[in-house]
Amino acid sequence: MFVISVFLRQAALLPILFIFLLTSCGGEGPDNSDVSAVQVGGETGTEFAELQTLRVGNGVEPQTLDPHRAEGVPAANILRDLYEGLTIESPDGEIIPGVATRWETSEDGRTYTFYLREDARWSNGDPVTAADFVFGFQRSVDPETLSNYSSILEPVLNAAEIIEGVKPPEALGVKALNDFTLEISLIEPTPYLPGLLNHSTTYPVHRASVQKHGSQFARPGKLIGNGAYVLDEWAAQSHIKLIRNQYYWDDAKTIIDTVYFYPIENQDTELKRYRADELDITGDIPYPQLPWIRENLAAQLAISPYLGSYYFGFNVTRPPFENNANLRRALSLAIDREIIAEKVAGAGEIPAFGWVPPIQGYQQAVPEWADWSQSQRDAEALRLYREAGYSKDKPLTIEVLYNTSANHKRISVAIASMWKQKLGIQAKLLNQEWKVFLQTRRRMETTEVYRAGWIGDYNDAYSFAQLMHSANEMNHAGYVSTEYDALVDQAASEQDMVKRGELLTAAEQVLLEDMPIIPVYFYVSKHLVKPWVQGRQPNIMDHHYTKNLYILKH
Repeated sequence: MFVISVFLRQAALLPILFIFLLTSCGGEGPDNSDVSAVQVGGETGTEFAELQTLRVGNGVEPQTLDPHRAEGVPAANILRDLYEGLTIESPDGEIIPGVATRWETSEDGRTYTFYLREDARWSNGDPVTAADFVFGFQRSVDPETLSNYSSILEPVLNAAEIIEGVKPPEALGVKALNDFTLEISLIEPTPYLPGLLNHSTTYPVHRASVQKHGSQFARPGKLIGNGAYVLDEWAAQSHIKLIRNQYYWDDAKTIIDTVYFYPIENQDTELKRYRADELDITGDIPYPQLPWIRENLAAQLAISPYLGSYYFGFNVTRPPFENNANLRRALSLAIDREIIAEKVAGAGEIPAFGWVPPIQGYQQAVPEWADWSQSQRDAEALRLYREAGYSKDKPLTIEVLYNTSANHKRISVAIASMWKQKLGIQAKLLNQEWKVFLQTRRRMETTEVYRAGWIGDYNDAYSFAQLMHSANEMNHAGYVSTEYDALVDQAASEQDMVKRGELLTAAEQVLLEDMPIIPVYFYVSKHLVKPWVQGRQPNIMDHHYTKNLYILKH
């Protein structure tokens, strides 16, 4: 952990800042990335490599591989290989059967019946049964599990009461009709349920292992999963190694034998390792080097739409942002989203004036100032800032928290400099390692402004709306609005899909008026992928199962 104080003394320093941000060091270090001379796939172009090992850059070190407690994309990437839910996704993102071969829905849409494949096995050879899913669901909502994602299951009958501690986990509307038939009862019809059921909160866990090892059950040598791979090694800050699960029901079609996930928080370092052939896929790319990458590695650059919002949150439970929507709005208005998206990020990110990304069938809400020029926004920001009692002679001093990452640092520095230049705000930037960062954000004792990103758990606007509900464990802004909650609650039980969309749009509009968060841009996924990695397709969720990939001879 280290601290950077950003006190830019003159507006003239802003162009210098962006020159720094955009400078590329792409020509430094060893370079094996020119694969044009490499014959990929042998003489036929389709020959498999003898060694089927995949090496993936994976951002931060996961805080846990307990599927019911894990947070963040890096953990989810690994959990999709270690576990399998009732549903999974095809390479293009379509929801397809996982452990469940098929399912039926009652006429009223409130009951789903899942028929499980009888050849599904845990990595120790035990059969995967409906009772295992019941145990997993109950554990996920049990307050003693300390899950920060349990609210995602609130459409299930009695889930909310269990999470609140009012009812026991056994009251959850999930039951085994027999060894291979599972019934899920819902409060109201939930059309996105099949997409939700490949999220880690719904994964089964091996009861005997959890009972034997307790909180240590998700460690190498102890973790028994039902996915295509098994946890073999976990060397902290080095790598996580998975090997094939010989008992996996579809192992005969799995080609890659070993996959390494590397926690690399610095994207510049990650690019160097990729160019040195130490990685087959990067988790991200460094923003300043994108022009060099486009010129030199264009065929290996994979950029596609991604269901996510990059934002900064305010702690609205304490000063200076508590009960001060105008001050929050001033800071939001002063951010030039076009510069952030086009100059600092620059991979096709979409400037975000609303909270929910573009989703088919959903009408996004945007504030009225979205159509203003940036100079108009700056003028209004200064007016609101002064109304809140601040000025360049009496500046607001705040701390901006972000998790360690070269890209997050660049964006935080850029935004802090905009606030300094336009309003006179003195922003101290504080970065923390991922696990510490999550703890700090969650406690809300000292945070004032924090960086965050939200990737939809399923392809539906409700995945974003639910996050800011006052009862959601991941609402780290501490935002409470009875109007917002009521609209989101109504949407959750609304069967008319048009009306449901209108309620969610209205909720988003309330959120944008209150401004507990600052949407900055909508994500695109950005990876470098070696040409010998095959089977990978772009999809809106950026979910890629290693079992669908293979390595060509090279």
